Amino acid sequence: MNSLNIEKALGGTARIKSDSTQLLKPKLNETQQNYRNAMSNLAAAVNIITTDGAAGKAGFTASAVCSVTDTPPTLLVCLNKNASVYQTFKNNKVLCVNTLALEHRELSNLFGGKTPMPERFAQGNWTTLTTGSPVLEDAILSFDCEVKAINTVGTHDIFICEVVNIRHKPESQSLVYFNRDYHQLSKVNH
Repeated sequence: MNSLNIEKALGGTARIKSDSTQLLKPKLNETQQNYRNAMSNLAAAVNIITTDGAAGKAGFTASAVCSVTDTPPTLLVCLNKNASVYQTFKNNKVLCVNTLALEHRELSNLFGGKTPMPERFAQGNWTTLTTGSPVLEDAILSFDCEVKAINTVGTHDIFICEVVNIRHKPESQSLVYFNRDYHQLSKVNH
């Protein structure tokens, strides 16, 4: 079956790579592609989100993290429902948001790829706080959280997380993702 027939059979929602690796990719419409391009210009901190519990230990790299409220201290984390780590996070109901420093670029790449979990956690120095989720010892920030609610929006779930413990090392510079690449922040003089 050629790629055109496969695309038709899948309702036009997927493509097959021409190098015959059989990797399916979603076919984006113009609005979706414009949205992705625009979002790539929204600078964001780079985080490794971790969990550990009855469902196992897992972690992934994310920039889709933000504050919700300080009463009680709450943040949100977005996770694709098709991600290999999805069920682990959903079932454990605890997580830690580890905000990365400049020196964590390779660790970010490791947690952002297909590397097996034991190999991911073999890098870096890890400890725990209250929930048992892995805390990167030299992260700029670590927000140890209990998941209080999960809401579905399209392809992703939004994990609403109450912060139960915080570790903060303000002397480090944050790793930032902007325009599909890593960057560092510099102070603007007035």
